[in-house]
Amino acid sequence: MKEFWSGRVRDITPYVPGEQPKDKKLIKLNTNENPYPPSPKVEAAILDAARSLRLYPDPECAVLRRAIAARYGLSPDYVFCGNGSDEVLSFAFQAFFDKAKPITFPDITYTFYAVYVKYLDLTARIVPLNDDFSLPVEALLDGAAGGLVIANPNAPTGQALPAETLLEIVRRCSDQVVLVDEAYVDFGGESMARWVERCPNLLVVQTASKSRSLAGLRVGWALGDPDLIRALQCVRDCINSYTVDRLAAAGAAAALEDEAYFASTCQTIIRTRETTARRLRELGFEVGPSQANFLFVRHPQVPGKALFDGLRERGILVRRWDLPRISEHLRVSIGTEEEMAALCRALEELTGQ
Repeated sequence: MKEFWSGRVRDITPYVPGEQPKDKKLIKLNTNENPYPPSPKVEAAILDAARSLRLYPDPECAVLRRAIAARYGLSPDYVFCGNGSDEVLSFAFQAFFDKAKPITFPDITYTFYAVYVKYLDLTARIVPLNDDFSLPVEALLDGAAGGLVIANPNAPTGQALPAETLLEIVRRCSDQVVLVDEAYVDFGGESMARWVERCPNLLVVQTASKSRSLAGLRVGWALGDPDLIRALQCVRDCINSYTVDRLAAAGAAAALEDEAYFASTCQTIIRTRETTARRLRELGFEVGPSQANFLFVRHPQVPGKALFDGLRERGILVRRWDLPRISEHLRVSIGTEEEMAALCRALEELTGQ
C-alpha cells in the first residue's frame, strides 16, 4: 500500500547498494570496501570519545575539520564534514543546483547522481562516455550551464582524468559549480584539493570509507571556497545540525593523522590491483585502466550474468548492473592477495582456462 506515500517517494527508484550478506561467509568484492583494518589509532580514539556519549557532538566538527585541513594544507573554513560522502553529495545537489539549469554528468558514473536529480526534482544533461569509457571533455563542456559533477576516478569504470584537465574544466565553467567526487582518488588519481583556494567554483568531495577503511563509521567531507562551505552548512542546519557523531569524528580524525599507515595500505591495494589485472588479461578478460580500488572487466565469450552467478555460487560477490553498455561488465573490488587469488581460480573454471 502506497496511499500515504508522497509523490516524490512513490515515483522514484532509489539507489541500490551492493549486497551485504548476513547469513553466510562470502568473499566480498562487490562494495569497494577496504580489505584491511583501519589504523590502530582509530580504536583508541573511539574508546576515548565514548566517555562523552551523553553529550551531543560538536555540530561544527572542529577537531575533524582541523585534521582534514592539516592533511591538505588548508584553513578549516575550507572544510565541511558529513555523515558519509553520500550525505555530503546530497547536500551539494541541494545547495548548488537548480531545476531551471540542468546538471551535467556522464551516462556511466555513480548511479546515486541520477537518484538525487529525481528525488530533488532537478534536471540533468547526460553525456555519453566514449566507447572506451573515457570522459569526452569537450562534449561535457558543450552546453554545460547548471553545474558539472565528475567522479574522478569514475565509478564503476575506474578511469581518471589528470588534474590539469580537470583544472581546465573548472576554469572554463567559472560561472557554475564543478563538483569533483574523489571517493577513490587515493588509489592512483590526482586530487584537486590543492586548487580549491584558487577556484571559487570548485568543490571536492572525499570519503573515509575507502582508503582509510572506515566504511562503517560513515564520514565524508567537502573541500571548497568558504562561500561554498557556508551553503553546505545552511543545508545541513535546515535538516540536522548533528550529522557526524562523536565516535565517527574521533575515529576519522585519528585515521587522517596516521599518514604512514594510510600510505602503506593504499600501496598494498595498488600492487594487488595491478597483479590481478595482469592475471585477468591472461585469462582473456578485457580489463580497463583503473586508478581506483576496483577493476572493470568483461570477457568476450562468457556473458557477464553467467560470470556473476557463477562467482556467487562459488562464494564470491562482485558487482554487475543490468544497464545499457555495461551489462556484460563486472566491477571487482580489490581484496587481499588471497581473496584475489581465489577470484582468479574461480574465473579459470568459469572461462574454461
